[in-house]
Amino acid sequence: METSNNTGKIVGGLLLGAVVGAALGILFAPGTGSETRKKISSKGNDITDGMKEKFNKFIDGVKEEYDAVKGKASEFAADGVSKANGFVEDAKAKFDHS
Repeated sequence: METSNNTGKIVGGLLLGAVVGAALGILFAPGTGSETRKKISSKGNDITDGMKEKFNKFIDGVKEEYDAVKGKASEFAADGVSKANGFVEDAKAKFDHS
């Protein structure tokens, strides 16, 4: 669990560093105010699109895991019912023969 948390911190730090570096690079690059604003807007849109894509992939992965767990739980429940029915039938048979 700690590895996942540390990995998240590292990825977050790298993303933050990339955003700050890109912003500083644009701000200190020669150009007019309108060009700089366009560049910042474009970079912001690129970052937003990238984050949306990663979030959607994450959500898809969560949905897949949920479906897998749900299927396994259903199988487990069905197996439990089947075994319980078998025990009941065995008990009835023993009781009837007594």
